[in-house]
Amino acid sequence: MKLSEIKTELKKLSQIAFQLPDGELVPSHFHVTEVGKISKHFIDCGGVVRKEEVANFQLWEANDFDHRLHPEKLIHIIELSEDKLEIPDLEIEVEYQMKETIGKFDLKFDGTNFQLVSKLTDCLAKDKCGIPTEKLKMKIGEWKVKENSCCTPNSNCC
Repeated sequence: MKLSEIKTELKKLSQIAFQLPDGELVPSHFHVTEVGKISKHFIDCGGVVRKEEVANFQLWEANDFDHRLHPEKLIHIIELSEDKLEIPDLEIEVEYQMKETIGKFDLKFDGTNFQLVSKLTDCLAKDKCGIPTEKLKMKIGEWKVKENSCCTPNSNCC
């Protein structure tokens, strides 16, 4: 989800809710403590230099149960960040404190809640580093003999 998309969705809402991948909601007394731009300049295992940029939101929950972040306030925070930090219309990455570490998530919207979507690592140069393509996995008993196969269970070829 891009910054322009979240602002569009926030304008339609009376309250904000973020949902974790396991279906649990982030407590409603969360705060967005940071909105920023993160730049990553790196080289992949195939030797290709790459650059990535994302808009970053950090969600945090405190013991402040009396205040709730309203959609218009979050729109204001986003627009202020876009202006002061010169953030273009980037994809959003959300940081949220999990039990043991900070989780990083992509963001989607289901019409009601903002969905924190798990991110996965991946090799960006599979064609250069020798990682074999994943083979089709089948369960024993699901395999069927081809009609034109020379080897069938009763053919005595094996």
